[in-house]
Amino acid sequence: MTDDATFLSSKSTIAVLGCGWLGLPLARTLVEAGYRVHGSTTTPGQLLTLRDAGIRPFLLSLAPNLSVIDADTLQALLHGAEVLVLNVPPSRAAGRPDAYPALLQPVAQAATRAGVQHVLLVSSTGVYADEPRIMREADAQAAATAKAPLLQAEALFQASQHTVVRLAGLIGPGRAPGRFLAGRAGVPHGEAPVNLIHLQDCINLLTSIIERKLWGYTFNASAATHPTRRTFYTAAATRLGLQPPTFLEESTGGKQIDSSLIRELTGYQFRHEDVVAALEYC
Repeated sequence: MTDDATFLSSKSTIAVLGCGWLGLPLARTLVEAGYRVHGSTTTPGQLLTLRDAGIRPFLLSLAPNLSVIDADTLQALLHGAEVLVLNVPPSRAAGRPDAYPALLQPVAQAATRAGVQHVLLVSSTGVYADEPRIMREADAQAAATAKAPLLQAEALFQASQHTVVRLAGLIGPGRAPGRFLAGRAGVPHGEAPVNLIHLQDCINLLTSIIERKLWGYTFNASAATHPTRRTFYTAAATRLGLQPPTFLEESTGGKQIDSSLIRELTGYQFRHEDVVAALEYC
């Protein structure tokens, strides 16, 4: 067994709760930047992968009522951490979106007990109503019942010492969007804009927030280009040699995510602003 000295570095400790498709490469990036990193997974087979990446691994499954073992593991994950990156999608809430706040409540309580100074919550632009207008951070309203659980979960971490980042739809290696709608007929909302962000830009933005100590904010994060669903998903399927979807002849629009605030405060230049061109990197 590797000695704990393996995980020592000159920077502070960061806990990444949820080392999956986004969390694992983010944790690797933080290790490369010199941070001590604790990381959790729900898959026993991933423990060695985390350890080999220089991440101190923990096997942890969240639930509204944690078992004694998982509660102890959560405290161990958070022990000594200055920052917690909380990356648990709503789909983990046992198929019930309304259970999402209850799933994250024990984490909020444990972070307080462990003395974690900052929580960086990875949230979703799904908090916004699907209305044909530009959506900025202040436009999320709990009046839309389906969106309320997401906002309730965010509220657990919206304080001066924490930050929430609402990511647009995720694309990148292992998530080729050409498969999402390929071959389907009569797909609605062909003229609605897509709101997407590549994995590499997610990682770089989250790292920038930590490095620049941008706490106390709620941010949107999306590429600046918003082609129509018809344009994007036709191109995405064609690129994979799949049958493109066909869309209903309608002119219904949809929301367009504005991410100017995170760009302004981080100074980050997106690597994949053109989401159609980004298909090459998916």
